Amino acid sequence: MSFREIPFAIHEFYHLYNRGNSKQNIFLDSADYKRFQDLLFLANAVEPITLREARRVGVYETVRKEPLVAIGAYCLMPNHFHILLTPLCEGGVALFMQKISTGYAMYFNKRYQRTGGLFEGRFKSKHAFRDEYLKYLFSYIHLNPLKLKYYDWKMRIIKEDVLLKEGVEYQFSSYQDYVNDIRNESMILSKELFPKYFLDKAEWEREMRNWITYSDALTEITEVGPR
Repeated sequence: MSFREIPFAIHEFYHLYNRGNSKQNIFLDSADYKRFQDLLFLANAVEPITLREARRVGVYETVRKEPLVAIGAYCLMPNHFHILLTPLCEGGVALFMQKISTGYAMYFNKRYQRTGGLFEGRFKSKHAFRDEYLKYLFSYIHLNPLKLKYYDWKMRIIKEDVLLKEGVEYQFSSYQDYVNDIRNESMILSKELFPKYFLDKAEWEREMRNWITYSDALTEITEVGPR
């Protein structure tokens, strides 16, 4: 079954990802990342919400009716993104991703005075049908930013605390929202609809450390999703 033919069942879990056309960067500065994060929240509603309306009351104070999906994790990288979600209604995933992709591409093309497709075709998806795989995705998605500063970190001896610090300080993923950092972007997530793998900050950190030090797992991490 191809990525495009995968059926999205309500309350099942899926890893969605896509990258820039020809691997081009789709986030050029912090404003771009922030716009995509805002869209992760605002596009997740059956009823349309304009950015202008949302800014009048505050993006993350905007009342959304009937969310399309529940997001459990995400990470934005210079030329790609990852989203872990579960659909809440029929057709919710397709509509959510259409709104995200179209809205961000229009913003990006206007800001940088460009035309044409921004993304490399339609988004890709994988069904997290096993509990073990679903739990693994939380680590895989949130450890992606380590490659920005330490691109060869799997091959080097780098202290775990140094690597974990990179995850904690990276603002454009949901990592901070799992270490009890209170910020507006935490509204993007619906953690209560995902398995309670991490009951507190200590369990979250332990899981991240385990994947950082588990060499076989790190090999697998590089083989999932875009680069």
